Amino acid sequence: MNTSLHERVEAALGTVLDPELGIDIVSLGLIYEIEVDALGVVWILMTMTTPGCPMHETIAADVEQTVRAVPGVQDLHLTVTFTPAWTPERLKPNARHILGR
Repeated sequence: MNTSLHERVEAALGTVLDPELGIDIVSLGLIYEIEVDALGVVWILMTMTTPGCPMHETIAADVEQTVRAVPGVQDLHLTVTFTPAWTPERLKPNARHILGR
């Protein structure tokens, strides 16, 4: 099966856990956008649950390491934003279930 680089990057991001919640950042709705060009350059726009998230640097470093390890990724541009602010409505159904929402 031939999966696109975008799909492989998204799958890899699904392995990055929020250390406090133990839930992956995709399910938490922290990934706002993933763009991949034909040369293997990846742009990720993401957020944290709060601007003062104590795990900000840890999660960002995990994203960097995980995405750069995906075969075919040549470069990564990671941007963390707080606009728009994260809200619980961004939770995927599996995360809602785990968090009891």
